Amino acid sequence: MWWIYALLSALFASLTAIFAKIGIANVNSNLATAIRSIVILIVAWGIVLARGEAIGLGSLSRHNLVFLIISGLATGLSWIFYFKALQIGPVSQVAPIDKLSVALTIVLAVVFLGEVLTIKTAVGAGLIVLGTLVLVW
Repeated sequence: MWWIYALLSALFASLTAIFAKIGIANVNSNLATAIRSIVILIVAWGIVLARGEAIGLGSLSRHNLVFLIISGLATGLSWIFYFKALQIGPVSQVAPIDKLSVALTIVLAVVFLGEVLTIKTAVGAGLIVLGTLVLVW
């Protein structure tokens, strides 16, 4: 079932790029990111509250909170830089460069999480990098 969510994530990520490029015309990219963040906040908390999942707040450890906060900071910075890049660059080049995050994530997962790097995964990451280079240049 995870792969269905992953495909939906990819679909909505691609729509994000298209809608963002249209929406940031003549708008400061940081302001656009802030507006988008408010919408995400409302949607995410709406889902949590509607499903009764807020009860899990009490069980979060300090470790959970620290890494969720750091992850949130990384996400925020990613969005700020992504929107700025979208504002001044073509979506067809910004989006592939942004997706280099897939190859970087594979490397970081091996280094920091101890995940095993298989030949298949290494080749896939390499192809992502090569594909990005082809699309950009």
